[in-house]
Amino acid sequence: MIDSTRAFSKLVAAFNQNDWPRVQQRAIQVLAAAPDDARAHFMIGVALVQMQYVQHMPKALEHLLKATHLEPRRADYTAQYAKALALARRFREARLVADRAMTLSPSDGHTLDTLGMVYRQANALMQSANAFRRAVTLTPEHAIAHLNLAYALNALGDVEGAEHELETCIRLEPRHWYAHVLLAQLQRQTAEHNHVARMRELLQQHGNDPGAQLLLNIALGKECDDLADYPAAFGHYTQGKAAGRRMRPYTFARDEAMFDALVRAFPAADADAATGDPTNEPIFIIGMPRTGTTLLDRVLSSHPDVRSAGELQNFPTLIQRASGCPTALLGEADLVARTQHIDWRQLGEAYLASTRPVSGETPRFIDKMPHNFLYAGWIARALPNAKIVCLRRNPLDTCIGNFRHLFDQESGFYDYSFDLSDIGRYVIQFDRLMAHWRKVLPGRIHEVRYESLVENTEAATRELLDFCGLPWDDACLRSESNTTPVNTPNAWQVRAPIYQRAIGHWRHYEPQLRDLRWLLAGAGIGDAS
Repeated sequence: MIDSTRAFSKLVAAFNQNDWPRVQQRAIQVLAAAPDDARAHFMIGVALVQMQYVQHMPKALEHLLKATHLEPRRADYTAQYAKALALARRFREARLVADRAMTLSPSDGHTLDTLGMVYRQANALMQSANAFRRAVTLTPEHAIAHLNLAYALNALGDVEGAEHELETCIRLEPRHWYAHVLLAQLQRQTAEHNHVARMRELLQQHGNDPGAQLLLNIALGKECDDLADYPAAFGHYTQGKAAGRRMRPYTFARDEAMFDALVRAFPAADADAATGDPTNEPIFIIGMPRTGTTLLDRVLSSHPDVRSAGELQNFPTLIQRASGCPTALLGEADLVARTQHIDWRQLGEAYLASTRPVSGETPRFIDKMPHNFLYAGWIARALPNAKIVCLRRNPLDTCIGNFRHLFDQESGFYDYSFDLSDIGRYVIQFDRLMAHWRKVLPGRIHEVRYESLVENTEAATRELLDFCGLPWDDACLRSESNTTPVNTPNAWQVRAPIYQRAIGHWRHYEPQLRDLRWLLAGAGIGDAS
């Protein structure tokens, strides 16, 4: 027999020390003696989540669900269950559980911060802002709460409020480096209103901090670009991206093998293309990042019959789950073997169900995950009547756009983006894959050129609506009036009237792009003159 009181004390001590393996061990001991101890279920659930092993997630969800059943009035238990569901990419369920947690009137900043992040991941941005606003009220000296609220306010179009929260965050903790990036991206900086001097001073003080090297240099690059100091901007981008590359090992051979496997998986026109769910609700917007996919989303979602569901990770998550592949599906060499048993209609139905409630208020909805270009063949199988729209942009503008931007650090999709040569090679492979999709998925993908969308908006939009089977609506020419939240740091750009100044932006960096231009020209891509 174990001393349950002493065992529980040891469990609490391990939990307070964030010693997650020991929490797991001691919680098992406690539960052996007291199987309905909600606290032990909660702590082992949190520990399994924190250990970040995919194979632990089902057990983590089981324990956290049990804890919420045993203690249904504990908002913190319910919030952690919502967080685990979001980490498992079960966003619809995560949002519903978060709603339940909010009805329990959580009274601590940590729980509200957790719920705000769940809502953000579920693309429920108004609810995210409300949770973060309450967290700031409860913990006004907690810098990260102000940072999170700023992100949410920016998504909702409150630039002034976001700026205030970011300055508060930086005042409380200047070393929240990501706050400086968000502040730089919040709006176009001017000679009268910028943060260059402050960031350069911080970089000089904290030059040995890898986070400062990465994030402050990216922020400085953005502000110097706004101020038309392009040599300085390129220098900061180069230093920042080099610091980022040092933090994450990568070789382009990995991505090249992925593209090769995708081409092999679809050798000819697809015989399975009509076996999926017959819905015509989804419109997928795909393309290289930083090519204007958000602008295209804003134009199309200005139509009264179309709702933007944001950048959903649902399809990649569901096909990963359906494949049963224990590692990343796109890392497999034989994708046919990994996916041949999938029931495509069932996958399409599961995808559609997973988008509720965010997608169900209009006849059509947009899934704007750019990297779904990797999944286009499977999307065509699972959803044979879905529309797929690919945005294309001048390859040099695409490359410099990817180099200038800091993408989600937790996603493996963007590992190529820390080096200009890797970016160029990735764009070449993207171009190759899109040519392959045109051959094996004839008529399924409508390509829109960014330059045409900007310079001849009405003509490009009429073609787009015709492809999507939608009637013309003048609202599509007034995308700046679209009130839908924008889950991107550069939200101000897509809320402005359509402008042409981003076309040919690469020319500001022409002296630094000589090798990249040769690389692209050697692959026969774009105008490298």
